[in-house]
Amino acid sequence: MEGSTPFENSWADQWDYGDDPVPTKKAGSQAKKNGVEKTKAAAATGLKKVKHGTTVGFNWIKDKYQKRTHKH
Repeated sequence: MEGSTPFENSWADQWDYGDDPVPTKKAGSQAKKNGVEKTKAAAATGLKKVKHGTTVGFNWIKDKYQKRTHKH
């Protein structure tokens, strides 16, 4: 096995003829911010759905119990 030097091209570099894109710092931080905002929105929507479902469930149980206790 031959040792590789830092000046040799890797396999990917030998077959990649285009330039590598340079990441911009602003785009990365903006993407993180958008991701956090999306996560917050999804969590808030999910919480509202859970609260609504819980309320509907408790009301259903309460109605069933009241119907059972008021029967003669």
